[in-house]
Amino acid sequence: MSPTTLPAPPEQGHVTFLGAGPGDPGLLTLRAVEALANADVLVAEHDVLDVVRTHARQGVAEVHTDADTPASSTPGTGTPQLTVVDGASTTAGVPANRDAAHLVMEAARGGKRVVRAVSGDPGLDAYAAEEMLACASAGVPFEVVPGVAAAVGVPAYAGVPLRDAEGADVRFVDARTASDRCWTEVGASDGTVVVSTTLDSVAAAAGELVSAGRKPDTPLTVTVAGTTTRQRTWSATLGTIAQTLKQAKVLPSPEGGRPVIAVVGERSAAAQRDRLAWFESKPLFGWKVLVPRTKEQAASLSDQLRSYGAVPHEVPTIAVEPPRTPQQMERAVKGLVTGRYEWIAFTSVNAVRAVREKFEEYGLDARAFAGIKVAAVGEQTAKALIAFGVKPDLVPSGEQSAAGLLEDWPPYDPVFDPIDRVFLPRADIATETLVAGLIGLGWEVDDVTAYRTVRASPPPAETREAIKGGGFDAVLFTSSSTVRNLVGIAGKPHNVTVIACIGPATAKTAEEHGLRVDVMAPEPSVHKLAEALADFGTRRRLAALEAGDPVTRPSERRPGARRRRSTT
Repeated sequence: MSPTTLPAPPEQGHVTFLGAGPGDPGLLTLRAVEALANADVLVAEHDVLDVVRTHARQGVAEVHTDADTPASSTPGTGTPQLTVVDGASTTAGVPANRDAAHLVMEAARGGKRVVRAVSGDPGLDAYAAEEMLACASAGVPFEVVPGVAAAVGVPAYAGVPLRDAEGADVRFVDARTASDRCWTEVGASDGTVVVSTTLDSVAAAAGELVSAGRKPDTPLTVTVAGTTTRQRTWSATLGTIAQTLKQAKVLPSPEGGRPVIAVVGERSAAAQRDRLAWFESKPLFGWKVLVPRTKEQAASLSDQLRSYGAVPHEVPTIAVEPPRTPQQMERAVKGLVTGRYEWIAFTSVNAVRAVREKFEEYGLDARAFAGIKVAAVGEQTAKALIAFGVKPDLVPSGEQSAAGLLEDWPPYDPVFDPIDRVFLPRADIATETLVAGLIGLGWEVDDVTAYRTVRASPPPAETREAIKGGGFDAVLFTSSSTVRNLVGIAGKPHNVTVIACIGPATAKTAEEHGLRVDVMAPEPSVHKLAEALADFGTRRRLAALEAGDPVTRPSERRPGARRRRSTT
């Protein structure tokens, strides 16, 4: 008698309850990033999705709060309606009676790895216990990845330490669910109180604390949009916070108010915030900076701008296309393999990319450069070569330009140089400076068009209006062509926008287009340009503080204010 074959038990998935932190994507933990990279399904509120989706693998199924349906963050008041988005970005509605726990369980079926991402920390900021219990009841294994809680992370970014040297008591209160007994207990304490509330209700929460026994002159800080570049903090007392918000023209919100974190207490270091507010005092905090380069070209520059507190916005001004006649490039690449060249000189990342694409087309790799000396202009060009597996033999020791390369390039010596030819892959609009200089040093040059640069398509209408209407605080011009092309495809930046140029030639082009140049890099480097803009922002901030004026961004101009053009 043959043994009975039993059906295989259904595969059980795995759920990770993950804290996404209070808003800054940089606060995700390493374990959170690892879990996101391995997820099959991502379940998150709409705003949290923007924080975590960058680390999710391509094609992951997403489940998130409908952007048009306000989500309730109060335990016991129901679950927001959710929308399922598959890897192809097609959307299908989920019935309103399907709560989050049900969705998590459905997603976990069939062996799926599910990440349930919540704002802040799963145990303090979100009521995730019901979903965890559902997993436990169904035998679905789960884990919890803690996140930075808003009540802890936001005060840190606002420059408000919660403890002092004496280790003062710290209590956390959610004003949206606090009972009268809770207010009475915290009112009787002299420790620090961290209150989670809304901007519309913060004055009422202050009133509750005063009624419970706290003195009206107790220091208080209120922070909205904490840990993001929209963060704003007000310092006041329990008795004056309502008037402070009124003077700041903080109006009631039709959605019921934005979430805020208020820190109350004599020992909360509120009086020292001017010296401890490290985040909001960054040189370019909240500045919206236009970077007229592609995302690939602007990656490191945008990261640098973010470190200064800026919000970079990449707008490509040129598009790179193959040469109209590829035969010349094909012959040159074959010449690399057959030993035709002594040197190859790369003057841009695009040149590296063009040669690499040809190599891949012919099934070649970095080994084809064996025996050939390689020169590179610029830090990013050198990095692109190293990523390809090629370490440059020559990088200018001084100015990162064709002229700088020529200063270090050795003259041709028939005794030591068996071959006298240089391969120069470049753009169709490149100058003749390098070619003429190499010929002057005794070298033969194969000057080959490796790619063409054409004007990019215009950016979206919203971006064009922001450029012309003063929506950007600054724009970085990295070449004369970026000036011409940006003005051509999007219009001239508004006169309140700070104009930063990489060098004199670019600045001259900007002035020819009627732009006032406010910042110039001390040397032709995109990173030095970003540093120069940050220095400008620091000087601007200090000047406002010394004058007793509020620190504002260039785009926060007064109505009717116009900036005069320099006559120098």
